Amino acid sequence: MVARVPRSDGLPGGIIEHMATPFESAQLLLTLYDQRREETLRNARNFFVGWDPRSFEEVMATITGPNSGAVRMVMTYWDMAASFVEHGAIDRQMFNDINGEHIVVFAKIQPFLPQVRQAFSNPDFLKNLEKVVMSLPDAQKTLDARLNMLRGMMAARAAAAKA
Repeated sequence: MVARVPRSDGLPGGIIEHMATPFESAQLLLTLYDQRREETLRNARNFFVGWDPRSFEEVMATITGPNSGAVRMVMTYWDMAASFVEHGAIDRQMFNDINGEHIVVFAKIQPFLPQVRQAFSNPDFLKNLEKVVMSLPDAQKTLDARLNMLRGMMAARAAAAKA
């Protein structure tokens, strides 16, 4: 974790930062994983996986409709987790190695993000999630592939349910 401690070496600045050790990162990642199993968040995540917005209007209808809490909970959960990465509390590589859901979450909202930010007068909405995901190698290619994979899975699930 990032710890701000007074300098004892007499150099200017007064404060130094301590970046997370691998053990500290792992501990925080395990805590985040445990939180994902909490019933309300699990239900929200289940809704989010099946949510497939194709327009800004669909996004806004969901964000302001009866499923608003679920969508906002998932998006802000992953933005919070990404903020830990951005501030050094979790190692970026470790975070990306053991998580993939944040990529799917961002892939679903990314095409509409500028409009959502403008609609809510919040230019920083999901900025940490955006930074973490877009720092991946071939980020846009990864986003497109994950979204297509998820849509294929959802189509197969729907077809199986009809059979």
